[in-house]
Amino acid sequence: MTASTKKLSDAGVSIWLDDLSRERLTSGNLQELIDTKDVVGVTTNPTIFAGALSNGAAYADQVKELAAAGADVDEAVFTITTDDVRDACDVFANIAEATQGQDGRVSIEVDPRLANDPEATAAMARRLSDTIDRDNVLIKIPATEAGLPSIAETLAEGVSVNVTLIFSLERYRAVVNAYMSGLEKALENGKDLSTIHSVASFFVSRVDSAVDAKLEEIGTDEALALKSKAGLANARLAYQVYEDSIGTERWKRLESAGANRQRPLWASTGTKDPALPATLYVDGLVAPNTVNTMPEKTLDATAEQAQITGDTITGTYQESNALLDQLAQLGIDYNDVVAKLESEGVEKFEASWAELLETVQTALDQAR
Repeated sequence: MTASTKKLSDAGVSIWLDDLSRERLTSGNLQELIDTKDVVGVTTNPTIFAGALSNGAAYADQVKELAAAGADVDEAVFTITTDDVRDACDVFANIAEATQGQDGRVSIEVDPRLANDPEATAAMARRLSDTIDRDNVLIKIPATEAGLPSIAETLAEGVSVNVTLIFSLERYRAVVNAYMSGLEKALENGKDLSTIHSVASFFVSRVDSAVDAKLEEIGTDEALALKSKAGLANARLAYQVYEDSIGTERWKRLESAGANRQRPLWASTGTKDPALPATLYVDGLVAPNTVNTMPEKTLDATAEQAQITGDTITGTYQESNALLDQLAQLGIDYNDVVAKLESEGVEKFEASWAELLETVQTALDQAR
C-alpha cells in the first residue's frame, strides 16, 4: 500500500475501483491494485462495460462461442458481464471474508432501460444475483423514484444492493427509508440481516459541473468564488443524513437484529475541471464508514499526492448549508439542478447500454 491509500483506509474510507474489464482480470492488474493501492472493491456500470468490450480483444473467443450457440445480443451481454463480475467476486473473496462482507464487493447494474419499471428492475436484480451466485456481489439499482420500491423489494429477498445515481438530499432520505423498509421485510421473511449489505452512491463531481456552469453564466466575483464547492457541500450534508439515520430508534431496532449500516459511497469522484486538484473529492470527503469509488486516474493521483489529514466531513454541516443558501440567493435552484442531473444520469446509462448492445451485436454478426 502507498502511504496515502493506507492513511485513507485507516481513516475509515474503503477504496473501490470504478472500473472492470476482462483484461484487468486476466492480466493480474486487479490483484496488483489490491496489493499495492489498498483497493478493496470494484464498481461497474454500462459505460464501463461498453468501453471494455469496444476496446479489448479479450472477449473475442467468448463472443464466437455465443454466436455459435445462437445467443441474441441481450443474452450475450448478460453472459459476458456476469462472467466478469463473478470472476472479480472471486478475486475479492478473501477480502469479503475478512471484513464480514463489508468490503470485497463487486457491483453490477440492472439494465438501465428498466429504470422506470419497478417490477422488471426487481426481477432483473434477482436474476443477476442468482446468475453470478456470489455472496459478495452488489446489485446496482438507480435511485429514481420508480427505483425505490425495487430497492426495498430486492433487499427484502436478501439480495445486497448498491443504490446508485443519488444527487439530492431529499432522495437520499428516501433511499435510507427504502433500505430500512427492505430490511424490515427481510426480517419478516426470515432472512439473516447480517448477510445483507448496501451502499448509497452519492454523486459528487457532476454536481459541481452543473452548478459551476450556472455560476459562470452569472459571472460576478461573488458567483465565481463559489465554484467547485457545491459537490463537496452536498456530499457532506449527505453524511449528516447518514449520521442522523443511524441515531433513530427505527435503525437501532434493525441493528440489534443484526443489520449492517448502509454506508455512503462517494461516486463520480474524478475531477472534471483540469484546474482542480485531482484528489479534491478524496481529500475533502474523509469520514468513517464511507466508500470512495475512483476511476484509475483518480486512484493513481490519490496514491501519489492525496493529502489525508483525517476527518474532513464532520463539523462542516453549517458551512455546507450556508454554501447552498448562497447558491439559492444567486438564483441557482438546488432542486432543479439535482432533478436534471438524475434525468441526465439515466439517459447517459441508457446511451451507454445502447452502445454496448451495438458493439456486441456487431461482434456477434462478424463471428457468424
